[in-house]
Amino acid sequence: MTTTHTYSVPGISCDHCKQAIETEVFGVAAVESVAVDVEAKLVTVVGGDDAAIRSAIDDAGYDIA
Repeated sequence: MTTTHTYSVPGISCDHCKQAIETEVFGVAAVESVAVDVEAKLVTVVGGDDAAIRSAIDDAGYDIA
């Protein structure tokens, strides 16, 4: 069963933020999809390991609330 993770990332403000996060998170093993909602400041990830996804968002330069 695939898990869906949703993260609140207050620093998301533009398409550049969206692309930076998507690029890093897609590099995480077993991630099936990444959806970044700029308006809601949410990142929704299907698949992957929670700790690895959190690390990828951090590597992109963003903090999870």
